[in-house]
Amino acid sequence: MASEPIIDLATLDTSSVAFSKEQVLGLNRQRYEFEQLDKLIHLDVEGGFAVGFKHQSPEEFWTRGHIPGRPLMPGVLMIEMAAQVSSLIFHLKFDPEGEKFFGFAGVDKVKFRGGVEPGDDLVMVVKATRLRSRMASFQAQGFVGDNFVFEGEITGIVL
Repeated sequence: MASEPIIDLATLDTSSVAFSKEQVLGLNRQRYEFEQLDKLIHLDVEGGFAVGFKHQSPEEFWTRGHIPGRPLMPGVLMIEMAAQVSSLIFHLKFDPEGEKFFGFAGVDKVKFRGGVEPGDDLVMVVKATRLRSRMASFQAQGFVGDNFVFEGEITGIVL
């Protein structure tokens, strides 16, 4: 059985911008195909909470080969998106200038509960469960519309 949603999705406005793409790129070092965030639509630094957004265009690099005739976003990219939102929470709390490299350290209790296809808007809800200056853990949930498509626990460390 799926976990309860971290936030009431009806309270989210996917057109809002709490943290822009340019601001995301200022703190997260992923580029090109690995840019998995268009923006944050909600941000609560003190509460260790953020909601990321990415429109999955038909031109995404994975659409051609995963899976021909029925493109489906790879689950590892959902994990990557969750890690990128987690990284922003860490940086905004402890390293707003982005001087440190906060890297992916682990993933646990991952479940893929639905597909993400070209044209979908993927909303990634992330809440810190442990937030320290060198290591942090997060609960992440992904949604397409009202559909719960992903959940997992992300751990990151300063490298």
